[in-house]
Amino acid sequence: MLRASSLTTQTEVDLNAVNGDLSAAAIGLEYGPELVEFAEAVASGDKDKLNQSRQTLLDHAGAETLVDSAGVAANFQRMVRIADSMGIPVDDMETELGKSVRSELNLTRFASAANTLNA
Repeated sequence: MLRASSLTTQTEVDLNAVNGDLSAAAIGLEYGPELVEFAEAVASGDKDKLNQSRQTLLDHAGAETLVDSAGVAANFQRMVRIADSMGIPVDDMETELGKSVRSELNLTRFASAANTLNA
């Protein structure tokens, strides 16, 4: 989605931000490093890391961005769990865009890639 939306808005992004690369997160996204650290903290479940990243995001981006970011994170968690529980298939794995993103991010390095068609 990030790649597609960046092409639509003609915004330069570095997809390596998805892998936690903070210098990549700084490209094309206001508060990118702070947002990546917050997202990583949410996913990690580490309360101390979450508290620290929440405060950092608040200090740099303000309350509105923090609240919006928490809402996006919560919604993403909800959507993924619903889709997984219902067995909703992922998008067509054969598209060139999908292949290039998986390659660029080296997603086959994850053990779960063995469960992905055409990884």
